[in-house]
Amino acid sequence: MAASKKSATLSSVERRAEELDTIAAVLPMERRDELAELLTDRDVETLRHLVNQGMGDNTLRALTSDLAYIEAWGLAATGRSLPWPAPEALLLKFVAHHLWDPERRAADPDHGMPHEVDDNLRRQGFLKSTGPHAPTTVRRRLANWSTLTRWRGLDGAFASPALKSAIRLAVRAVPRQRRRKSVKAVTGDVLAKLLATCATDTLRDIRDRAILMVAFASGGRRRSEIAGLRLEQLTEEAPIEIEGGPPLPSLAIHLGRTKTTTGEQDDVVYLTGRPVNALNSWLAAAKIDKSSVFRGIGRWGTVSRRALDAQSVNAILKQRAEMAGLEPGEFSAHGLRSGYLTEAANRGIPLPEAMEQSRHRSVQQASSYYNNATRRSGRAARLL
Repeated sequence: MAASKKSATLSSVERRAEELDTIAAVLPMERRDELAELLTDRDVETLRHLVNQGMGDNTLRALTSDLAYIEAWGLAATGRSLPWPAPEALLLKFVAHHLWDPERRAADPDHGMPHEVDDNLRRQGFLKSTGPHAPTTVRRRLANWSTLTRWRGLDGAFASPALKSAIRLAVRAVPRQRRRKSVKAVTGDVLAKLLATCATDTLRDIRDRAILMVAFASGGRRRSEIAGLRLEQLTEEAPIEIEGGPPLPSLAIHLGRTKTTTGEQDDVVYLTGRPVNALNSWLAAAKIDKSSVFRGIGRWGTVSRRALDAQSVNAILKQRAEMAGLEPGEFSAHGLRSGYLTEAANRGIPLPEAMEQSRHRSVQQASSYYNNATRRSGRAARLL
């Protein structure tokens, strides 16, 4: 009887793994087998429904990642799979386990996430950082938990006054300084140092040079947009005539669906000159004539058929920073995005013109880079 039950469990896990394969393009599939064991049949059904509804790839990846974490936490904290909808008490327990005061925990070991729950999540690879979670992370996971609850046709207690109050008081008790996604912006001088490490004609150098130049010159594209770039999104444009020099090659990138747009909006950004040459050099060297633009390179120099993942773009930038003698921990792929606007501000390019290329929707967010550049070089910072 026990063997029969175990066999049934294995078959259900294998079935979920096969179902996850059908939506592999939008899920962190390097953890497919782990997800198949952790998620329930209803979880997978919900994810498949979201894919069919046309939810953005990045949003779905975030939902899946957070769902897996919440399911793992629920099992570790209660010994049972998550109940749907989650009762208010469980939501409050989630807040208490993730937003806590390190000083109080030093005096009271029972404060915050219990050590056995912490150890359980670390063994599974779900918990890596030490200390309490960032409030933004807790809010995002609760928001995604709420979204998944609604997609199941259920009502949750996510808007309860007690939960809102608990989060507000926890954040107030442990103030945190907001940190940029990238400590330092990849401005023009930094980019030049990174590109100097891509000086050979090896496939890896040709690819990485194209990634850095395209990501920066196209307005500081997000790493997911660079990783997911396809040849079908590129359109050759008429060369740009310049006085006293040869025409510059021009290329249009049709972004399609991004973090702030839908697939129905045809947002276009342009590449001109050196970035176009770098991109064409990579496509020719890698013999790419369709599908994904930026791909992995094997140990023996074999170009993969599969696209790079977004994390690989981040890893490439950090590796190049280390090779350039910079501190890799101070840079991330987002530094290309902030660096583009910072460099535009330093060069006196009007904000609306820079935003046309970066495709920022928020003037307030984009202008912060301009304001910082102006404050650093302005008279108010040079009174002495």
